[in-house]
Amino acid sequence: MLRSFELKKDPRGMTWDLLLYIPTVSALGAFAANAWYGANPNLAYLLLFMASFFLFAGANRVLKTRLMCLPSAPVRLEADPQAPCVRVHLKNGTKIELLKDIHVYRDYSGRSIGLTGQDAAGKRLQFVFHKGQFSLERDYQSLQDFFAKKKAPLP
Repeated sequence: MLRSFELKKDPRGMTWDLLLYIPTVSALGAFAANAWYGANPNLAYLLLFMASFFLFAGANRVLKTRLMCLPSAPVRLEADPQAPCVRVHLKNGTKIELLKDIHVYRDYSGRSIGLTGQDAAGKRLQFVFHKGQFSLERDYQSLQDFFAKKKAPLP
């Protein structure tokens, strides 16, 4: 029986991500400006790089996994217990089948799942699904239970 999970936007998770990333990027930027005009301008390059890294990582996380605005954002996940593959439907209409070396990673808090695998061309892909993206908590739990049944990595 094919299990299909429709994903939705997660504004609550977006708020928490913004509360994490905005102060981090702002503080790193302020420290970089202080170092630039202070005694150690070389430290400013490192701090500015770190601020840029967190800015891009946070923007990608918010726009792709929380708001699902980017074309590469997953909008539906299909898993078939009989077939050793997982299908991920993207916002741009592309369907990706993870066929080999499928691994599932859970975080310790139980609020997100990481899914990695290779498609037919051998390209390694990874996706993150958050608890807030599922309409019902039982859907998220059902997905976790589905992957928990597969103790070893899928072929």
